[in-house]
Amino acid sequence: MSFSKLAFPPVSYIGWGALKQLLPEVEKYKPGKVLVVTDPMLKNLGLSDRVTGPLEEHGYSVTLYTDVIPEPPLEVGEKLVSFTREGGFEMVIGLGGGSALDLAKLAAVLAVHDGDVASYLNLTGTKKVKKKGLPNILIPTTSGTGSEVTNISVLSLDTSKDVVTHDNLIADVAIVDPELTISVPPRVTAATGVDALTHAVEAYVSVNASPTTDGLALQSIRLIARSLRKAVENGNDKQARIDMSEGSYMAGLAFFNAGVAGVHALAYPLGGQFHLAHGESNAVLLPYVMGYIRKSCPKRMADILNALGGNATYLSEEEASYKCVEELQRIVKDVGIPQTLAGFNVPESALESLTQDGVKQKRLLERSPLPLGESDIREIYRAAFLGKVAEPKR
Repeated sequence: MSFSKLAFPPVSYIGWGALKQLLPEVEKYKPGKVLVVTDPMLKNLGLSDRVTGPLEEHGYSVTLYTDVIPEPPLEVGEKLVSFTREGGFEMVIGLGGGSALDLAKLAAVLAVHDGDVASYLNLTGTKKVKKKGLPNILIPTTSGTGSEVTNISVLSLDTSKDVVTHDNLIADVAIVDPELTISVPPRVTAATGVDALTHAVEAYVSVNASPTTDGLALQSIRLIARSLRKAVENGNDKQARIDMSEGSYMAGLAFFNAGVAGVHALAYPLGGQFHLAHGESNAVLLPYVMGYIRKSCPKRMADILNALGGNATYLSEEEASYKCVEELQRIVKDVGIPQTLAGFNVPESALESLTQDGVKQKRLLERSPLPLGESDIREIYRAAFLGKVAEPKR
């Protein structure tokens, strides 16, 4: 295309101690009642107190909502939207991983609309988002989803996932404080970190990539490649946590504007049918999707190899693309994520149902540099099951 549309949150604070900017931002809106959406673990860890405490001390009426679960099903979203409508809230703050943030922005927008959440789903809904919604501040506590900068809310259905998406879901304020990620355990650090890496990689090879998203994606890959293993090995490594927060934020901006494609399209059915965490679904598929499409974007694969810390200088683009896939496999292995679908106890008998659900993700698939049809998707799932990278037969 001859031009690119770019969208960003109006205000972002990024860096150690950025949470101190929450109160000044809330005071700009003077909300009467504030809803804080988070998950039970963050309440138990006391992290939610760092949000609710300063607000209550300054006289704000704050309600903490913790009915949040990973990969939230549609009914969880419906329940929260109804609660927000009935509660008369004037601001929504999301604190947590992608699930909490997705639910918070969904509630902020659909609280001022009529109808159920299902009516606004991308694949099957009949209603459109039209109003701005309540003021919304998003505060991630993991480095991975990028939800704090996107216009998407993902919900699990019976066997797959769907989204509510509109620019009105973009947060008014994003606060990315790496100090909040210190308590994240290694497995979650690994999964969310590879999720962020996937965002950057897919954004860089997307058919909608632009010079702006390219810069964001490559720098994100550099930061994540040098820090993810360290953050998994030692969660108290301050610089690694800073790098991961910065890398995740930039990956979010990159994929929000350029889009993700085949990896996410095939990950959604895995989450829907087997309830795999989104980051792990992306991680197990990343090398196999990129290996399958690599011939459609060898120069970009070489660039990714360089950003990952490899050296494509003396390699042909073909050789570099192979090395890139190998390095992606190495990262997934090094952070302890199973490298095959079988490693997640996904049976071979499920590959066909996964394929049929994957084909439906047209919004994502259309961004792939290599068009992926039903037979391609089937081959990729089989490759991921067997642990052997496949290539197109055509």
